[in-house]
Amino acid sequence: MEHLLADLPLWGIFVGTLLLVLASVEVGYRLARQRQKVHELEKEAPVGAMVGATLGLLAFLLAFTFGIAADAFHARKEALVKEASAIRITYLLSDVIPQAYRAEIRTVLREYVDERLRWADGQPDQRSNAARDLLDRLWNAAAAVGLQGPGQADVFLGYVGQIMELHDERVMVRERSRVPGTYWVVLYLLAVLALAAMGYHVGIAGTNRSPALLAVAIAFSAVILVIADLDRPGQGLINVSQEPMVELRATLAKSKP
Repeated sequence: MEHLLADLPLWGIFVGTLLLVLASVEVGYRLARQRQKVHELEKEAPVGAMVGATLGLLAFLLAFTFGIAADAFHARKEALVKEASAIRITYLLSDVIPQAYRAEIRTVLREYVDERLRWADGQPDQRSNAARDLLDRLWNAAAAVGLQGPGQADVFLGYVGQIMELHDERVMVRERSRVPGTYWVVLYLLAVLALAAMGYHVGIAGTNRSPALLAVAIAFSAVILVIADLDRPGQGLINVSQEPMVELRATLAKSKP
């Protein structure tokens, strides 16, 4: 339930949602036409009021779900910028630590930036170059620096600790801040009910199926597609720009070892 649509391609989500919406409208329309043949005609006004209320609930839940995905997207951007800044400052502060540890720390930071860029593209960790292993190496070297001169490298150690904290933050906002599966279930259930009710209202009104229904179905499916895309960091068309980390990698590559 945590990642209900995670295994479906984005185009499949769009097509499946579109077909589900059209089917819901058609079922509601046919039900209304069938009831008109058997029962006394219903009045259009009360049905229209109920359909409007249901569509309002659907719009509210759709906006709320979009807000969850958009907030997570913004949080990923902020986490990226903060992590790139912390790495840059830590690299610069390595100028003040003993030469014996400087090369190791700078090498680890370069490798860590490479790993973060590859991870952001959706590629799995390489066993020999995983982020956690690199952070362990970084901390071991930083701890050795601290033991050499207690109190003299507090600022440097503070930024090393910040990098480790920001690693956990980026994992949280990228891997564990998704739209809950329950939201998807309720959203689709409400969409089926609301759009079936809309088709029922069309049938009660005695009109033919309007081409506008297709426009509604496409618009709803497009919004679902955007939400699903925002909810898949590193996979879809809407992704956080990695430019700050790319620029950082280029800067570190030009600096002294």
